[in-house]
Amino acid sequence: MDKLEQFLSRAEQLLGRLETLLPPTAPEITWDSAVAFRWRTRQGRGYLQPVPNISLIGLDDLQNIERQKHLIEQNTRQFVMSQPANNVLLTGARGTGKSSLIKACLNQFKDQGLRLIEVDKDDLHDLGDIVDLITTRPERFIVFCDDLSFEEGESGYKALKVALDGSIAAQSDNVLIYATSNRRHLLPEYMSDNESYKHTNDGEIHPGEVIEEKISLSERFGLWVSFYPFKQDDYLSIVAHWMKHFGRTDDDVAAARGDALVWALERGSRSGRVAWQFARDWSGRQQ
Repeated sequence: MDKLEQFLSRAEQLLGRLETLLPPTAPEITWDSAVAFRWRTRQGRGYLQPVPNISLIGLDDLQNIERQKHLIEQNTRQFVMSQPANNVLLTGARGTGKSSLIKACLNQFKDQGLRLIEVDKDDLHDLGDIVDLITTRPERFIVFCDDLSFEEGESGYKALKVALDGSIAAQSDNVLIYATSNRRHLLPEYMSDNESYKHTNDGEIHPGEVIEEKISLSERFGLWVSFYPFKQDDYLSIVAHWMKHFGRTDDDVAAARGDALVWALERGSRSGRVAWQFARDWSGRQQ
């Protein structure tokens, strides 16, 4: 009897050690708890983590990007209404509202069933698992990849190509991919790449395999939206918008004009992000 008890005790200890080595059970997804989720991995197993507090930015808060705003809002509206819509690549100058525009669209359409899943670049190889989790859900999901770019040989590059337009399976009707990047083609481009261009006798130019490979990913996004640096007047109008958001008056806006220009000069940028940071700082100091 003592030997049996010793055996059972050792077996329990062994099982306890094995349990610590096994990946934990993925938490149950509470779809009604949030409108935005993050894809997280723990010990090699991925799961969706609800984001209870999301940015409250609205489309009206985004100034001087009217064309870009119209394109993204229209594409998202088509998607929410179960009409044909495209995956979207937003590229261009930093701080001009690429990520904020996607968050604003979530706030605009969340009551109509739009949901957002944020995925880090390092987790893009899990895109197939993410789509399997949500493909039968009634909601409409945007998979959001922020500040996306790849270096040579990264695995997520191939996974994203397959998810966009390279699998034998049809794309899920309730999933789109929105990505932002400062690189138009998402991969670094080198002078040596130009050596792969081929010139025919009649002067026609054909890109080589290196160029074709780098272009092939961005071409899988059906809608490209470009963002450009703001002019001084655009920057100041964004400063004025955010200062009023923080409760400042027109007189305050006029008084802060010089400080706003110095603030942008010191940072080497007249972006919307810099304008928001200045308005936040100036308004806070005046309190």
